Amino acid sequence: MFDLHRLRLLRELKHRGTLAAVAAALSYSPSSVSQQLSVLEKEVGVPLLEPVGRRVRLTEQGEILVAHTEAVLERLEQARAEVAGSLTGLTGTLRLAAFQTAALTLIPPTLTLLRAAHPALRVHVTEAEPEAALPALRARDFDLVIAEEYPGHPHPRHPELEEVDLSQDALRLALPAGAGEGPAGRPWVMEPEGTPARRWAMALCRDAGWEPDVRYESTDMLLHLRLVEQGHAAALLPDLLWCGRKPTVPLLELPGGRRSRRLFTVVRGGSSRHPAVRACREALARAAQELDRTAGDG
Repeated sequence: MFDLHRLRLLRELKHRGTLAAVAAALSYSPSSVSQQLSVLEKEVGVPLLEPVGRRVRLTEQGEILVAHTEAVLERLEQARAEVAGSLTGLTGTLRLAAFQTAALTLIPPTLTLLRAAHPALRVHVTEAEPEAALPALRARDFDLVIAEEYPGHPHPRHPELEEVDLSQDALRLALPAGAGEGPAGRPWVMEPEGTPARRWAMALCRDAGWEPDVRYESTDMLLHLRLVEQGHAAALLPDLLWCGRKPTVPLLELPGGRRSRRLFTVVRGGSSRHPAVRACREALARAAQELDRTAGDG
């Protein structure tokens, strides 16, 4: 019989990459993690790790063990959901991660709905971009992530994660008021290189036949907006940024098929039936619907 705690440590190493990262995440010392994994290797009877430079990686047998550990942990998620479902009233903590514009516009009304319906449920919110939040979800740092997908740039799917669509968020070209020249002749603000938003934006401009002059880089959409408002740059802004309010800068439609990003929620397999996860998804859906209605009225 293999020790589940040690199997979890091996799984953490698979997802976090280094012994130091595992130790930091679980509040252990690296030597303690290494010792526990050595004990697991003795239990299994074969090497589970092999050195690669200064780091280690899982052997084929280690990968097999992690795959089975994932299946066991998914069943435990299902058991946790069933136990929670058998209780009256929601308690405990739900750990939620959301990117900036979703955190600004969807999270506050969602918290209001959850507080009214489930006052004993504690919701812990972290602002995090999907490229950081989704690996953290797989590592069990979060219970639910609000993520985004840009048109023509699908994100990698992971079989152990479950997605549910939330809404479509329109994207528009924002130009400073009174700008004489078009977008090709102006400085631009975009998200940093390597991000899905940057890849989508660059492809959009290049498909139109020109290379954008990117002078400002930030993941902060409020900074993007401020630079447009004060005449320093053009930007591609999501409608979610306005939260139902009237835009403060001129906006232009994008070409067909490239006009909106997909917003969706992600949880680990087996946890989608947990009452707290279901309640949060329902509240998020209501908040998104109300925001769409408000935007439509405006």
